[in-house]
Amino acid sequence: MDAQILSYLILFVCALLAFSLSALCGGGASFILIPLLGLSLPGAQIPASLSIGTASSSISRIILFVSNIQWKIVLWFVPAAIPAVWLGAKLLTYLNPAYLELVLALFLLSNIPMIFRPATPVTSSNKKVAPIVVSVMGLLTGFVSGLTGAVGLLFNRFYLRYGLSKEQIIATRAANELLLHLLKLGIYITFGLLTTKVISYGIVVAVAAIASSLSIKSILPYLSEKIFQKIGYTAMVLAGIMMFSNASLNLANQNHLQLSSNFFSNSDETKLQWRSSSFGMEIGYDEGFEIEYSIELNDLTEKQQVFVRSVSKNADKVLLEEVYGFNKHFYEVYVYKNGKLTKYDIA
Repeated sequence: MDAQILSYLILFVCALLAFSLSALCGGGASFILIPLLGLSLPGAQIPASLSIGTASSSISRIILFVSNIQWKIVLWFVPAAIPAVWLGAKLLTYLNPAYLELVLALFLLSNIPMIFRPATPVTSSNKKVAPIVVSVMGLLTGFVSGLTGAVGLLFNRFYLRYGLSKEQIIATRAANELLLHLLKLGIYITFGLLTTKVISYGIVVAVAAIASSLSIKSILPYLSEKIFQKIGYTAMVLAGIMMFSNASLNLANQNHLQLSSNFFSNSDETKLQWRSSSFGMEIGYDEGFEIEYSIELNDLTEKQQVFVRSVSKNADKVLLEEVYGFNKHFYEVYVYKNGKLTKYDIA
């Protein structure tokens, strides 16, 4: 089987499962698909591809649940979200998506306590949401949606806290987000992010989204409101774990993160390398705990520089560090020569 066809098939199956889960918990398909699409598309193009699929999902859910849409929420939500979408999409061309993904992951993980709290009862009083609150949520949703192409689970707590039924959550969220998805697609075209490859992956996601929506009506009646809410919060936490792992791995690769340990005759040292900076911690058996920072040769005195040059002659690599310990401050030089590491204290 052709590799491209296989990748489409895998994406379709995963998207079908993701949107089926989304139907049960009020969102989350996009956050699950972000790491998967990241294997084939550049980070800045992932939101564009997702928006094609999520727009199709919103259209199908609106058709299925149009009678459950809470139009008062839509009226205050959408106008505030529209300008924020443009700002988020514009910043997408400047920001590193991995940092944003990490922040969103931490936000999703903050929902862990909600899994163990009693479910919010669905009552008419809970539906009286202040217009300003809805507008603020629309503003935040539009901004994050423009940046990531995904918002479902991120603001699911907003819908759950105000006692909307499962059908009302699905319908109202779809109505709120449809115009945003369509607007984002236009913005992504303007910014040159909607390539042929992006469109092809987006169509695969769209077909899977529509297929999953067709099964919603038959599944929801078997779920109680309590179970629906618990599934929603659990999905947010699981998506947070996936996004945190993916963002951490991407940032580690982008910044050349390395963690190493060295064992000397009188101490154990752990060193963290981030880009061109180095930070180390050393526990000496007879000298206690020490913190180390990488420095340049010019940071030393002339006498110390002469010493460093003498011990590092013909070395493959030389690393200088400033060391702080309890009531002490000194310098060290690590000399890598012929596959052997030697450490010298600098007086």
